[in-house]
Amino acid sequence: MNLKLIGGAAALAAVSSLAFAGTGAVADEFKWMTFAVFGAIIALTMYVTYWAARQTHSTSEFYAAGRSVTGVQNGWAIAGDYLSAASFLGIAGLISLYGYDGFMYSVGWLVAYITVLLVIAEPCRNIGKYTLGDILAFRNQPKASKTVAALSTITVSTFYLTAQMVGGGVLIKTLIGIDYYISVIGVGILMLTYVVFGGMKATTWVQIIKAVLLVTASILLVMFTWGQYGFSLPGFLQAVVDNPGVQKQVAKVIGDAALNMSPEELGQRFLEPGLFLKNPIDQISLGMALVLGTAGMPHILMRFFTVPTAQDARKSVIWAMAIIGGFYVLTLFLGMGAAINVGSANIAGLDKGGNMAAPLLAQYVGGGADSMLGNLFLAFVAAVAFATIVAVVAGLVLAAASAMAHDIYVGVIKGDHASPQEQVIAARVSSIIVGILAIYVGIAAEGQNVAHLVALAFAVAASSNLPAVFLTLYWKRANTYGIVTGMVVGAVTAIALVMISPNMTYPQAVIKDAKKVLEGEPMQPAKEAKPAVVASSFMCELFAMEGCVKSEPAKPASPEKAAKPGAAEKLAKLNEKLATLSDEKEIAAVKKDIAATEKAKSKAEADLKTFEGQTTSMAGLEKPFFLLKNPGLISIPLGFLCVIVFSLAFRDKRAEEMWDELYVRQNTGIHAEGASAH
Repeated sequence: MNLKLIGGAAALAAVSSLAFAGTGAVADEFKWMTFAVFGAIIALTMYVTYWAARQTHSTSEFYAAGRSVTGVQNGWAIAGDYLSAASFLGIAGLISLYGYDGFMYSVGWLVAYITVLLVIAEPCRNIGKYTLGDILAFRNQPKASKTVAALSTITVSTFYLTAQMVGGGVLIKTLIGIDYYISVIGVGILMLTYVVFGGMKATTWVQIIKAVLLVTASILLVMFTWGQYGFSLPGFLQAVVDNPGVQKQVAKVIGDAALNMSPEELGQRFLEPGLFLKNPIDQISLGMALVLGTAGMPHILMRFFTVPTAQDARKSVIWAMAIIGGFYVLTLFLGMGAAINVGSANIAGLDKGGNMAAPLLAQYVGGGADSMLGNLFLAFVAAVAFATIVAVVAGLVLAAASAMAHDIYVGVIKGDHASPQEQVIAARVSSIIVGILAIYVGIAAEGQNVAHLVALAFAVAASSNLPAVFLTLYWKRANTYGIVTGMVVGAVTAIALVMISPNMTYPQAVIKDAKKVLEGEPMQPAKEAKPAVVASSFMCELFAMEGCVKSEPAKPASPEKAAKPGAAEKLAKLNEKLATLSDEKEIAAVKKDIAATEKAKSKAEADLKTFEGQTTSMAGLEKPFFLLKNPGLISIPLGFLCVIVFSLAFRDKRAEEMWDELYVRQNTGIHAEGASAH
């Protein structure tokens, strides 16, 4: 009990130690409100952890909450596990900057649950115990299948975990100015407290609390935003089209094409596809990873072992779909509401990815940056964002620790002959190891571009985990040889293709962009119109092969472009302008431009210093070889193909003999409770 109190106190101290240090979106005089809200949410979750710890004694209780979670509760917990900071902050930000295309991410993640509902949820609950490895080991060779499943689970969880930890540090620092290291350590300590002491029961209720807070915050924001237009969708969308800031943002994104468009056409373009997702093949690949990857995410699969019946498993997915679907509809109003009320320029000025759109909208609808209510609302949203990150990280750590302890230690090393007490100790020790590793990786990855890790996690899950689980459940001929080969090839292919894709950092491109910022660009003469070009082959769209001609639409003639000054020259002109101004609003606007220019200059100088003398990426390439940002289009079919080919090529007697029992178990749920009691 004392340890739990120490863990809670340490977490609270980690979050609040620099309460009034640094700068952020919250003004210094209102930061006390932010930390009061943070403290209330942390205190609530610490009490839940204390309550859960008193009831967590057996292996089943630690890994699966004793299969005591109802369908409705599990639906909310799944929503809490699934709706990460990327959903709350990232999608709203994409919509605020790119309109329709940002909403496509919402659609992709929502459609994914149809796959989970129809294919995965009930069978996994009926044949599994605690982990992905248990599902595969039911009819395949236990040690081989558990080993490869554990490695895949740890790989996927690590990619996703790193992105969450880095994102958590950056977002909390941007929102309220807490030092990056303190943010990461605070997230880590809280997460470890939930998992180590409370296990799945504490993690479940923390996710439920977080989901309720997230949905509540979003509904309040939408009511204040949409209510201005009488809750009329046509009226709201027309306001988006007519907004000068939106029109200016579209013109900035599409460049020369905006010269021949009216303001109304520019506004309408915001509601049409193509501003962000410009490559149709890349869209298909991304869609495949999002829709199929969800069904292979280990921390999502674990949630179906917590319910008492197959009916509750189905019910939990339906509730999760309703909650997640409703939330993603709200992101349309959050993003576009931020675009017309806060302004895309202001959003991008604070964070170029747009992640501050929802918090800034909260501050606006509450009365603005100088108001008590505006900063209180922002404080609430900041605390919800923090709870969102911690809850998702807790689920990921539990999944990785379960793979390490239950699959590797108990299943492979001990041959399933560990005592219940040994299993619980192994689970808690593994959680501590994974948690400390997560904190270390989060700190070590400061300043790195880790956005692609989320897409990579989904791609690996779709390419490695889903083919193995799906074919184990539904194809009689699937066996250990196919499962192991398919998982290894699918994961390795997905990772390898990302390593040679545009997601990686290419020093020459970074240096070129940095020099543009510092030195400016010379005047560019007018360009003649170019006819359409047809690609020589489909593979040219995927790989940068010699002799390939990339497909391009016809381009109209572009006018002469004026020279762009370098950062130093731009700063000199802005300071000269500032000296002549007297209007407070104009002074504030120029000061904001000066701050943004100084920030860009500092970043460009840092990039030049960081990449000085470097010419190639981590993979030894000067430019991307694989042109798609997401590898799903290649790696997912390859994963399925390898399972099929190697299952047909080799015979596995155990897989054949266990098929009838698996078929009955997955459809009826007979003896499923016995599996949990193992």
